[in-house]
Amino acid sequence: MIKQNKRTLSSGFTLIELMIALAIIAILTAIAYPSYQDSVQRARRADAQGDLIQYAAFAERIFTETNSYATATEAASGITDTNFYNYTMAPLAASFSITAAPLGGQVGDGCGTMTLIQTGVRGNNGTEAGCW
Repeated sequence: MIKQNKRTLSSGFTLIELMIALAIIAILTAIAYPSYQDSVQRARRADAQGDLIQYAAFAERIFTETNSYATATEAASGITDTNFYNYTMAPLAASFSITAAPLGGQVGDGCGTMTLIQTGVRGNNGTEAGCW
């Protein structure tokens, strides 16, 4: 009978192998998490931009009916603040502007406060370019 080495009969992971696997998982997590956070912020920003465009369309419908933006208020538009953006609408007779100021998890977003006016000009006060 052939004698087998004890090392070949044992199975499982050594402590070193387990530590290496945990280190690899930690490195992958450290790389993936910021990318995930950025993706979530971009999605929330896109939702806010959609709300701004929706308000502009609403205000234009009001202007077509009454020849004034004055009654295109936040309450009439149906657009409400979210957990991530606070909307401020300023309708006047011949113009309007709407801003979306970041809240909560969006405060760190590089686009900052986004604006839209009746001429379609879009802006932001953040440091990041290409937010719209």
